[in-house]
Amino acid sequence: MFTYPKPYDVIVIGAGHAGIEAALAAARIGCETLLLTMNLDTIGQMSCNPAIGGLAKGHLVREIDALGGEMGINTDATGIQFRMLNASKGPSTRAPRAQCDKKAYQFRMKATIERQERLDLKQGSIAEILVENDRVIGVSTNLGVSYRGRTVIVTTGTFLQGLLHVGMNSVAGGRMGDQASGLSASLKNLGLDLQRLKTGTPPRLLKKSIDFSQCTIQPGDEPPPAFSFMVDHLKANPDDIFTLNEWKGGMFHVEQLPCYITYTSTETHEVIKQNLDKSPLYCGVIQGIGPRYCPSLEDKVVRFADKERHQIFLEPEGRHTDEYYVNGCSTSLPFEVQYAFIRSIPGLQNAEIMRAGYAVEYDFAPPTQLLPSLETKRVGGLFFAGQINGTSGYEEAAAQGLIAGINASLQVQSKPPLILGRHEAYIGVLIDDLVTKGTQEPYRMFTSRAEYRLLLRQDNADLRLTERGHEVGLASTERLERVRAKQASMAEVRTILTSTQHESGIGQNLAQYLKRPDYGWKDLPPQFQSVNPDVAVQVETEIKYAGYIDRELAHIEKSRQSEHQPIPAWMNYDEVKGLKFEARTKLKRIQPQTFGQAARISGINPSDIAMLRVYAKQHDRAEKDKREAAARKDQTP
Repeated sequence: MFTYPKPYDVIVIGAGHAGIEAALAAARIGCETLLLTMNLDTIGQMSCNPAIGGLAKGHLVREIDALGGEMGINTDATGIQFRMLNASKGPSTRAPRAQCDKKAYQFRMKATIERQERLDLKQGSIAEILVENDRVIGVSTNLGVSYRGRTVIVTTGTFLQGLLHVGMNSVAGGRMGDQASGLSASLKNLGLDLQRLKTGTPPRLLKKSIDFSQCTIQPGDEPPPAFSFMVDHLKANPDDIFTLNEWKGGMFHVEQLPCYITYTSTETHEVIKQNLDKSPLYCGVIQGIGPRYCPSLEDKVVRFADKERHQIFLEPEGRHTDEYYVNGCSTSLPFEVQYAFIRSIPGLQNAEIMRAGYAVEYDFAPPTQLLPSLETKRVGGLFFAGQINGTSGYEEAAAQGLIAGINASLQVQSKPPLILGRHEAYIGVLIDDLVTKGTQEPYRMFTSRAEYRLLLRQDNADLRLTERGHEVGLASTERLERVRAKQASMAEVRTILTSTQHESGIGQNLAQYLKRPDYGWKDLPPQFQSVNPDVAVQVETEIKYAGYIDRELAHIEKSRQSEHQPIPAWMNYDEVKGLKFEARTKLKRIQPQTFGQAARISGINPSDIAMLRVYAKQHDRAEKDKREAAARKDQTP
């Protein structure tokens, strides 16, 4: 075994969306970092749809950016269509989404990593996590090379014992064309539990074989909504050939490409129904549980038998390729069945399949084995992020990777971890759901998962999180100064609106008029039209929804004491009288850090929490009595 001479503070395994954010965060915070991947040519690969954002997912990306992460600016640089979803609905549900150039996104991210100081990038397949005294000390590869590291972050995606399915044909791999990872055995040897999940991807079609005249065009928004709060720094230059878009003349410039919408037909459904016996999903070949909120087309046809058609999106994979992604058509049926049902869809009667759709099964580690910092409870210094934790989606993976990278770095620096609360960020909701409740299916973020979603809007992620990012050494000083300037501008505008009377002369100020649903910023006097649009939107939202926002803030304040009150390390759940067996079992397995986290565990009710509090108080009182008795004994002559 050859031991690489350079020791590292942080080692990241896997260069998908989680691994990228973890490695960049660690290096930017100041740690010597190593990023290891099985294939340097697939860094940042978009294995499924080359799109970033969407409902709730767009919130995650804006939060990643606000903290100082990379996904947002890379999307802005390589996007080929931008839209704001739910623009006509309430502000808490609006979210940006971008279709990206698949290869430009991937190559630009690779170049960013290669040019990052304190970050080394190497190709290698990890065979073992090296541990001494329940503490990670490094990793070793299948080529007999070991790397020493004070912390290790595992971001293996779908590659752990990955198995690909097309009909009854199965082959090992993390995605089509790439080998699987054999790291599962090492993780099991460390005492970690692994289970199986399943996901899938649709066929890709050749552009010239599609009849777009039978489809509905879906253009991007103008002006395009950017993800990054620093998009005005985006400049194209000869040394950055994969930056397709730039900020120029005070505007975000994008040459947008359209997407298209079509629908399945009754013939499509009939083809699928007649061939379910050839589906590995329905024949018991696939054992892993698939994503309930993003089912395969055959699953949709069976589960929603009353529906005559399902929506299909045709989305370009890049500016310099004619490959189209068939969104809504994930499948693991045999190639000949895919060929038949694709050609039954309007506009696709002559479509040529360039790549077949397939399903992938893989190992994941139930995330209740993690602390809120994403460090494993079993092995010190070992962190998990991304699909290994049971999540789906690039955005969920990147958010976890960012937090794992930050917390591994803080641990190296002997600093407390960054734990975002459910009231602070969608990232906080995501991680708390995972480590507290776990997941039995690929976890996907939704706005409905957040109790305080009116506070957690995509437009105010910088106000919520940039200061936290700066505190840990990731978000730049310029970012922080921008946020403070924005806060000052918002305060000034609020003051003026409150003090300026409406022209009707009935004694109401402009702020009161903005509360009316039929009255908006555009109706204010001309002097307000020069206010920064971001400031205007956020001030108007605060005023219109002040009652709801105040209610959420009051609820947060009421629950703050319970949320942050730590459960004593000496707590013995077996000794708590009256605690039911289910509650005792789950509390022992998850080991919640606070009473607030304990209360959110599925199956734990308020009476269980009350018993824990009583037990803790009785224990403290008994310990106090012992100390007082000992003190009296010492004072006895």
